[in-house]
Amino acid sequence: MVEVKGQRRFTIGEVAERAGVATSALRFYEEHGLIQSERNESGHRRYHPDVLRRVSFIRIAQRVGLSLAEVAEALASLPDRRTPTSKDWAKLARTWQPRLDEQIAILTRLRDELDGCIGCGCLSLSSCGLWNPDDAAATLGTGPRYLLSDERP
Repeated sequence: MVEVKGQRRFTIGEVAERAGVATSALRFYEEHGLIQSERNESGHRRYHPDVLRRVSFIRIAQRVGLSLAEVAEALASLPDRRTPTSKDWAKLARTWQPRLDEQIAILTRLRDELDGCIGCGCLSLSSCGLWNPDDAAATLGTGPRYLLSDERP
């Protein structure tokens, strides 16, 4: 950790170690506008302490299956040049509540129904004749329709 104008700044290696990511991930996140760094006189990256929270947020969001585009959109709602306040994070959390609720519902259905028919239309399980007779799941769209919605034909 270094001091820049009386404020703490972290090197890329320090952020990587504290956040549990590779330095290449930090460069990738920066290249895609998810985090920002400052450059010192030698051109080395220096990160404001709030980047640790942002990187942690990115990691958790990815782990629950959110795309980097969704993460970028959420982070864009936070202030660029100041540390986000608890109100800033609370506002972001409220906007994500429906998306997270949907993700939880899908994961719950996956846990509960993966051994049965998920409505993929494969008709290969012996139970598909019961769960998906005449490939009725196809009328709901592509992919695992029963898993992605509560709707059954």
